[in-house]
Amino acid sequence: MSTKNQRDGSVFRVDKFVVPAEARDEILGKVRMTHELLRQQEGFVRDFLLEQFSGPGEFNLVTMVEWESQAAVDKVVPIVKAAHERIAFSPQETITRLGVKADIANYQRVPEA
Repeated sequence: MSTKNQRDGSVFRVDKFVVPAEARDEILGKVRMTHELLRQQEGFVRDFLLEQFSGPGEFNLVTMVEWESQAAVDKVVPIVKAAHERIAFSPQETITRLGVKADIANYQRVPEA
């Protein structure tokens, strides 16, 4: 894969979820709300909301956000937390209440050999 036109310092936030069918609409609503906020932040590059439609994979909903740098991620964390607090939204409580399994982590590109 060529790294031409790719940011060397990009950080990718990848959230993978196992979402029960009855929780799909609520989870997607919360994800969309959060991503609308993320898209307005400095350092945001792009995002994807992906839903599995075939294959044996465990996770049926995956989100990815690319940030310019770790510094951009560090700046946005308190902004998102404050926005969620203003509307009394707790991601962890929602995940637990709906029986959603989450795997959440930050990633970086693997350097070319």
